Amino acid sequence: MEGKSSTTLVATAIALVMLVLMPEASHAERFVVGDAARWTWGYNYTDWVIKKGPFFQNDSLVFMYDPPNATVHAHSVYMMRNAADYQSCNLKAAKLVANVMQGAGSGYEFVLKKRKPHYFVCGERGGIHCTMGQMKFIVKPKSSACRDD
Repeated sequence: MEGKSSTTLVATAIALVMLVLMPEASHAERFVVGDAARWTWGYNYTDWVIKKGPFFQNDSLVFMYDPPNATVHAHSVYMMRNAADYQSCNLKAAKLVANVMQGAGSGYEFVLKKRKPHYFVCGERGGIHCTMGQMKFIVKPKSSACRDD
């Protein structure tokens, strides 16, 4: 019987160590970009980032927008290569991460896996949604280990 209880103690200790050392993915948060406004023309996403931040690794950004139809303009989500392209809304080297249909329903979810600046823009209408419609923002996630600081 003594062997069984020591095995149980060891198993319990290992489980506790694993809980302490596990990445904090379970603490990751999910943010609907723009809250109730969602991903749309004319909303100030820079203000939204300031109000909602800080963001951390493994947090998710959910881009929600309606598919294009007779009354709704198309929206998309592009990741810009760098700050200069972001500032100028230069889509030449941008990467499409969510097309005009992917924002429907529960939206397109982007997980912030890397601790680097993420430059998001809407690439529709030749970049006008980015330049004129304020459909752009920058997020630089912190380490998930900093969440409890």
